[in-house]
Amino acid sequence: MLQRLEDWLVVYTGEDYVWVAEIFLIVFAALVLGYLVNKLINFIEVHTARTANVWDDALIEACRRPAVWGIWILGVNMAAAVAARAAETEWYALVGPVNRVVVIFLGALFLVNLIKRVERNLVHPDYMAEPMDETTVMAVGKLLRVSVIITAVLIAMQVFGYSISGVLAFGGIGGLAVGFAAKDMLANFFGGMMIYLDQPFKVGDWVRSPDKEIEGTVEDIGWRLTRIRTFDKRPLYIPNAVFNSISVENPSRMHNRRIYETIGIRYDDMDKMAPIVAEVKAMLSSHPAIDQNQTMIVNFVSFGASSINFFIYTFTKTVKWVEFHEIKQEVLLKISEIIADHEAEIAFPTSTIHVPDQLRLAGLAEASSANASDVQ
Repeated sequence: MLQRLEDWLVVYTGEDYVWVAEIFLIVFAALVLGYLVNKLINFIEVHTARTANVWDDALIEACRRPAVWGIWILGVNMAAAVAARAAETEWYALVGPVNRVVVIFLGALFLVNLIKRVERNLVHPDYMAEPMDETTVMAVGKLLRVSVIITAVLIAMQVFGYSISGVLAFGGIGGLAVGFAAKDMLANFFGGMMIYLDQPFKVGDWVRSPDKEIEGTVEDIGWRLTRIRTFDKRPLYIPNAVFNSISVENPSRMHNRRIYETIGIRYDDMDKMAPIVAEVKAMLSSHPAIDQNQTMIVNFVSFGASSINFFIYTFTKTVKWVEFHEIKQEVLLKISEIIADHEAEIAFPTSTIHVPDQLRLAGLAEASSANASDVQ
């Protein structure tokens, strides 16, 4: 076919300039064909968007760039081949291997794009009735993308005549040196692997560590770093190896939240302690937001310096932070109403000064003498 094209161009352009016309036609055809393919993909994408199946959308979106880029790159390579042949250079022999490598990497690009879109589908509630765990999907997706890229690089090296077995053998020997030089990086990598396997937390969880000043919401778990957004909205980047040596709390996985408060009333209200405690316990037992299946304690607990104290120990049904504090506020206000209904008062720190009787009598005598002197 190319020979017929050249024969036709020789008739109209002459043998000296036929390669210029060939380059122009190849590049023009590649641009037009790429444009038409892009339009065709747009047309198919509009029709697939109307269907309930989300996987055809992922397939179309993944193949757009590889298809269009493939046409353009192969067109440019064909034009370069024509120019190299006209110039009679040795670059002409590289055109074939380059085209094969381009196809390999475009195929890898297609797979990488498809994996990214599949990741999004699997964790998105609009696409899945039961979305999968985001942390697991991200870990598997990263492994698949790395595998695709490494495989593409090895195949490309084989195309250019490099021995893959030799590269792998060199990698095994050089891996020891790299391991010693990058031990911290490897520690972070395996720390990330442990996070993905053990899953002490996942993206979106609220975590904190009693060993370190770490508290916030997990935004991303990478192979080297984990990004946590603190409650004052600062990003906190933590090497994964740190999680191998510290304790991590995950409040997001709590079953209940605890209300544990000690309340003191005056010593003058000692006779009212028992009915107050009984009514507070009855109030908690009937509260709709308190989990009756968990431990509930309301008891007189101690004689304080300025008060007699009882405590409440109970759990809410909710684990949401804001909702928990609303419930806790309601409970504490009801306790204060119960205390007031029994004509008692919540105690506050006070000091009582006891004056000995002899000192008091002496003071009264001095006062009487002073008054007598004033009368005289």
